[in-house]
Amino acid sequence: MTAAGNTQGVSATTLASDFEAATRDQWLALVDKAIKGADFEKKLVTRTADGIRIEPIYTRETSVPALQTATPGHAPFTRGTHAAVQGLGWEIRQRVNAGDAEQANREILSELEGGSNGIVLEIEAPGQTGCRVRSAADMAAALAGARLDLAPVEIKAGLGAADAAAQLISALPGLGIRAKSAQVFLGLDPIGSLARWGTLPSPVQQALVETIALAREAHDEAPLARTVKVDATVYHEAGATEAFELAALGATLIAYLRMFEAADVAPADALGQISFTVSSDTDLFATVAKLRAARRLIWRIADASGAGEAAASLHLSASSSFRMLARRDPWTNMLRSTLSCAGAVLGGADAIAVLPFTAALGEADDFARRTARNIQIVLQEESWLGRVLDPMGGSWYIEALTNEMAKTAWALMQEIEGKGGIISALDQGFVQDKVAADAAARAKAIATGRAALTGVSAFPLLGDDGVKVKPSRAAPPVTGEQMVRPLAPHRLAEPFEALRDAADAFTAKTGQEPRVFLASLGPVIEHTARSTWIKNYLAAGGIGSLTTDGYASADEAAAAFKASCATAACICSSDALYAEHAEATAQALKQSGAKLVLMAGRPGEREAALKAAGVDQFLFAGADAVATLKGLQEKLGIS
Repeated sequence: MTAAGNTQGVSATTLASDFEAATRDQWLALVDKAIKGADFEKKLVTRTADGIRIEPIYTRETSVPALQTATPGHAPFTRGTHAAVQGLGWEIRQRVNAGDAEQANREILSELEGGSNGIVLEIEAPGQTGCRVRSAADMAAALAGARLDLAPVEIKAGLGAADAAAQLISALPGLGIRAKSAQVFLGLDPIGSLARWGTLPSPVQQALVETIALAREAHDEAPLARTVKVDATVYHEAGATEAFELAALGATLIAYLRMFEAADVAPADALGQISFTVSSDTDLFATVAKLRAARRLIWRIADASGAGEAAASLHLSASSSFRMLARRDPWTNMLRSTLSCAGAVLGGADAIAVLPFTAALGEADDFARRTARNIQIVLQEESWLGRVLDPMGGSWYIEALTNEMAKTAWALMQEIEGKGGIISALDQGFVQDKVAADAAARAKAIATGRAALTGVSAFPLLGDDGVKVKPSRAAPPVTGEQMVRPLAPHRLAEPFEALRDAADAFTAKTGQEPRVFLASLGPVIEHTARSTWIKNYLAAGGIGSLTTDGYASADEAAAAFKASCATAACICSSDALYAEHAEATAQALKQSGAKLVLMAGRPGEREAALKAAGVDQFLFAGADAVATLKGLQEKLGIS
């Protein structure tokens, strides 16, 4: 409204013109005042695992000019391959891992009746569990009643992919589905299988030639089939960063395009047969940027091959990350899966598969499968996330992150190509070394508290979480000569879960739960911050805490400790009360029989005096929690 109260014909631009445009220097001056002269870079700038800067604020001046005019459905397809919303936005593609064809069929039909419109059928093969399929008849039995012309089926067979693909194509006539209308994803990915298991059923080049020959044969039989798959999740699950996952995706695509070309299949025709899969995890913005950058990367490779427009037909799916799942308090996995699914949706995935929340524990029951399915249904049919094309597009932050991730991935892909391509890079160990280094850096960030795992390293739940599952079936062994070092998957929670397992074993053996007495000094308001922190910190290692509202004096705390029958105690309070009572409390606890006296917080200049008084160890944020908790377990008699 203007000063005269007349709003007719007045735009926001007109109103804003009365104000002088703010400059970045003015903003930085205000920021410096707010952070009281602290280092701007350390205080407000963060970096992704790939070293990409995350600024505290993004403006039009820092946006990506080339992306400002990009539109959905047009090259470079960063904003998606469709110019209009397709149906409800994406395909709900759910995983079926039943052990036999009959049970798999029941689960497939249940999934389709329950709201899924696509299936990932996992097939038993060396190194992985799944449905036992030995013939086309077995495949037909597993897929009986499924409308493959309406609900696509993806075969995930790993080292058994060639046999499973041939069996599926052979089974089509018996399913009553016209092969020319069947929507199937055969999952032929010998490079991904080589990376994951380190071997193949035949020599690498022979396997590639056989794969392309099978792909051509299958495509002639079922022209809608996506025969070859570029599965970048293999690298993610082993620990790769977002950019390196994309780099491996790009390098694998180049290898397959070269093999197709050697078989006289033009890049434009080959692209129509290839599907792509990336992982989605709890970093929503990184997931969004990764999917957007993946399309841009694929288009650039296609364009360099003379088939840029063919990239409009690319099919990019997302699979929720297995490495993000936790075995302890697995209910938190539902939150992780929701975030990962939302990121995949907002990034424009064509199909999404969400793992059951108990996937890290064992076999999924009906409830676990239903919750995985319903996460997608709620986001699709209640939240309507699929009703808008590229909803994150235009955000200066997302556009900048997408651009930097694509550039970083391209540079890494060039490095792989410089090694002779993805197969040579695997043979030389370059890929494995890079992924291992990425995984180690992430593990360190989690152990030191720079990254938190809810329910694992932060706010862990001690005791029974109420989840009971049937243990996973044993996978057939991987045999044959190891051709390259395999990329074994690792879950982020594993180091802390090992600590919890050791504590449980101690309890089962002794009948006693490991506990530490908290000598919390003063009123609640004084000690609650450190008492709460240390309780959660110890629980991450399976160690319980004996807590109260607090003690008024060292003698009172020592008396309570003696009555508790505990052997270890931790002093908790504010710095002010530490100055008055910490040394006396440590002495009193030692005199009352404490074999181990801990203290929450850094000791500062008083470290020598506190140690002399009886403090054995100081616990504080920023130290390696896994190593610290393992040491504490040893001191408490937990092996």
